[in-house]
Amino acid sequence: MSKKGTLYTVSAPSGAGKTSLVAALVKKRPEICVSISHTTRTMRPGEVDGVNYHFVDHATFEQMLGEGAFLESAKVFSNFYGTSQAWVESTLAQGRDVILEIDWQGAAQVRRQLPETISLFILPPSREALRERLTGRGQDPQEVIDARMAEAINEMTHYVEADYLLVNDDFTQALAQFEALIDAQKLRRDTQIALHGDLLNALLA
Repeated sequence: MSKKGTLYTVSAPSGAGKTSLVAALVKKRPEICVSISHTTRTMRPGEVDGVNYHFVDHATFEQMLGEGAFLESAKVFSNFYGTSQAWVESTLAQGRDVILEIDWQGAAQVRRQLPETISLFILPPSREALRERLTGRGQDPQEVIDARMAEAINEMTHYVEADYLLVNDDFTQALAQFEALIDAQKLRRDTQIALHGDLLNALLA
């Protein structure tokens, strides 16, 4: 029996540290893949096509959507985002774990199509800490921060839909907990049977 990779969705409100945690995890565990989404938004300075996102125009995205190419898709601030179903399924079939950094709506779409998906929701330690993180970026006016804060509170109500919760207070501890989650999944019975089928047969012969 060949081992299939595990699919993880990681969701969080803006400012909770999702992207930083995922980046740190993948740096320590390079065998884990992070899906690169397709998007219609404009490329920002420093971004690279095929690294940060697959940047496509609206017509291309709509064509892909019509062809059923996306495992999940969403419209965010007038732009569209989508995860390639073919890439995810191919990567999992190779035995590699895949992480999708997506919002709660995208995570729900993925669970409907692939119920075995493991979902993680990351929370900030407090509202005050969340506001400080949003303000600390120094890139947006106050009204934008207020709007994102309100949206973040709404997003956090969906933590109940996730399999696991992680509070990102101390980054080092949060990263260790994230790694522990990955390790625990590798010890599941079905995963171990796929990895050690010959050993189990020999032990029980």
